[in-house]
Amino acid sequence: MLSIARTTQATRAMKGLPRRLKATMEVLRDAGAPAASEVAKGGVNTHHVPDSHPLPQLQPRDNQYDPSRVSTAHWDESAWTPDEIRAAQHEHVVATWGPTNAIKNAPILVRGEGVYLYDVNDKQYIDWTSQAICTNLGYDVPPAVIEAVNKQLEALPMVYGGLGITEIRCRMARLMSEILPDEITGFLFPCGGGEANEAAVRIARRFTGRQKILTHYRSYHGGSTTTLAATGDFRRWFAEAGATGFVKMYNPTPFRFRWGEDEEKATEVALAALEEQILMEGPQTIAAVLLESIVGAGGTLLPTKGYMEGVRALCDKYNILYIADEVMVGFGRTGKLWGFQHYDGLVPDIVTSAKGLSAAYMPLAVVGMKQEIKEFFEANALGWGATYQAHPVALACAYECVKHLLKEDLAGNAARLESVMVEEIGRLVDTHPSVRQGRAAGLFGCIDLVGPDGNLIQPLQGPSPDAVGMLRKALSDEGVFGLVRPPYLHCAPPLVINEEELRDGFGRVHKALCTLDKALGH
Repeated sequence: MLSIARTTQATRAMKGLPRRLKATMEVLRDAGAPAASEVAKGGVNTHHVPDSHPLPQLQPRDNQYDPSRVSTAHWDESAWTPDEIRAAQHEHVVATWGPTNAIKNAPILVRGEGVYLYDVNDKQYIDWTSQAICTNLGYDVPPAVIEAVNKQLEALPMVYGGLGITEIRCRMARLMSEILPDEITGFLFPCGGGEANEAAVRIARRFTGRQKILTHYRSYHGGSTTTLAATGDFRRWFAEAGATGFVKMYNPTPFRFRWGEDEEKATEVALAALEEQILMEGPQTIAAVLLESIVGAGGTLLPTKGYMEGVRALCDKYNILYIADEVMVGFGRTGKLWGFQHYDGLVPDIVTSAKGLSAAYMPLAVVGMKQEIKEFFEANALGWGATYQAHPVALACAYECVKHLLKEDLAGNAARLESVMVEEIGRLVDTHPSVRQGRAAGLFGCIDLVGPDGNLIQPLQGPSPDAVGMLRKALSDEGVFGLVRPPYLHCAPPLVINEEELRDGFGRVHKALCTLDKALGH
């Protein structure tokens, strides 16, 4: 009778429990587990008796939508005041990468024209780095782009690429096949550069059956866990433990030593070191080498002559895929349509790009692959996907952007203005003790900032000196908008810039650098 009474009490006690928990309790009861009110006790060499602890109870919080909390200001067509914008920013906006406090006084931008931006006070800023090296067509959006986007939105705003095919996807793939080397025939269209590089890594691993990916220390390949692990600069520390299989190698231009006293020797020794590393890792374990065609965020690093061709030759020798990260330099930034075209005879197995593809008007990227890789995935699962990949509206935008880029010969404009870039950067080197050296390829340039000791003002890790904050303010005061990543100051304006505007930008930078010189005590 006691057993029956206990069973009845347990059944009553379970009536108020959630269904899943109730089922678990029934299993435990049927298996002979003691009721919660009992003190369980075992014997010697008998079935294990665990501790008995009650599950925590949820402390309920209000999770319901309350229409009265939604401000009518969201439906009011009048513009918010600067104070209203700042209030919403400070209460709700979170920054990426750095502390949110770093953008608390960032300019509130309201419009753009050509290569210039304007804030709420109508102050003009020159877009000195195409924002994140992406607004390649500036702020006068070609009418054909607007028309194509509106037309696609009205006709068919979304098709999931894993279920259906659109004409614009096929048109874009055909156009890409015509502007890349004819060996590259297969294309994916992810949403951004990091996603494209992640897909490229997946493709290489699936195609080869190997795991290791070799990348440079001085590199950046994206902000996801995988692409940060592929990245070589300090940002990889945020996520490096979350992904495996990435092996770092030294660039031909290290921070603290030289491979040789001249470019020829540096190339020879750097390639010999790389071959040694390949052999030590085991060529049969390496899926690919992933390289930026010209290192971007790490300082616009122009590789020593013959280095990139040598890497491609080593990949061929050891049957390793070569992935060209063209996210930043693709679509004309360096004076050629593709960065790898600066290296005689180099054709990648896989190529990724993004920023210039749609001029950042809409998020889109591209991954191109050689025919043999494309054929492999005709019958084998790719193992990569995303809801918004091959988004028809973004493709319609990018299709017209690329056509505009080609018709207006904007890569040619970058090539023609390279001499102005070299001249003006040279003037900064000669004029400012805080500038040690600079580099430029097309409209892709950078200067190195140094302190009185001649070394870079920003260490590889650690806090920035106060002078960096003063430089940022001086640039903003002079109307220079863009990335400031000491010890580098990038110079990469939109590809639509003309010579007068380019010299205007360098004039503004010159004035800001005078402030830096003084702050550093030069």
